[in-house]
Amino acid sequence: MYEYDEECLQTFLNMQSQLFDEPVAETLEEAEAFLEDCMAVVVDSIKDVRDYLDESGADISGMSDEELEEASEVFALPNGQYLIVEIGRASCRERV
Repeated sequence: MYEYDEECLQTFLNMQSQLFDEPVAETLEEAEAFLEDCMAVVVDSIKDVRDYLDESGADISGMSDEELEEASEVFALPNGQYLIVEIGRASCRERV
């Protein structure tokens, strides 16, 4: 299971409204549990975001890197990495 650092969890807490109408987590612990349930991933670059979404079947053809960075399921982390939260996963849909 992936370990989410505090910076990643805090970023998700602060920015979760870009993906959800209502908060799904209010504490770092709740954020971690939610991200684990959704099998959210952290990748190192926007190229890795593109590769991950492409491999997962998302239709990203023709999207620029900027458009990918602005996608609601992609969270830019302060350290230059990206958190990807796919709410289409069954385990995640049950939590929303």
